[in-house]
Amino acid sequence: MDGFCLELAGKIPGETSGLAGGVTERTLIRRAQRGDREAFDALVRQYDQEVLRLVLRVVRSPEEAQDLYQEAFLKAYRSLARFRLESRFSTWLYRLVTNVCFDYLRRQRTRGEVQITEKGDGEGDHAYTIADDRPGLNPEHALRAREIGRRIAKALSRLTPRERMVFELKHWQGLKLRSIGELCGTSEEAAKNSLFRAMQKMREQLGDLV
Repeated sequence: MDGFCLELAGKIPGETSGLAGGVTERTLIRRAQRGDREAFDALVRQYDQEVLRLVLRVVRSPEEAQDLYQEAFLKAYRSLARFRLESRFSTWLYRLVTNVCFDYLRRQRTRGEVQITEKGDGEGDHAYTIADDRPGLNPEHALRAREIGRRIAKALSRLTPRERMVFELKHWQGLKLRSIGELCGTSEEAAKNSLFRAMQKMREQLGDLV
């Protein structure tokens, strides 16, 4: 499935009514369900950046994110025949991606792994390192920023998979709790409770930073 590794460009909308050449998303879905690979690749191009952005918030490295990205679209390809057109394709796809991320977090938790990668230059997880490349930046400030990034990554690793996903979807993806509940296969109230528990744990770990 090498074709899934597509170049990322532009802002991807949540739902697309018309595509290049006047082809609608619904038409592409129907074609892809009949085995048209080019139609499926066109669907991938509509959502690949949002999918990659989400998995980058969850995994520890761009390489692992690319693996989950490909796994998600492979599952989408294999499951597309069961997609019902009365549903929103974007919701169906993001729910599938969310499940892939859930599975990853559960595996990490089972293995007892902490999702923090130490690089040779001492930086922590790329997604949570606060970067500032201004000329003449105080080295102490840069070191402090890296330390905060490591602290955030460690605090996130202590959340349950569901708490982590709800937190990421709310604070990094900017989704509403109702949408988060739908993506996670639960209710808005359950998503709200998971977010509350996640916030409590984060405050316990990072309280001295605020």
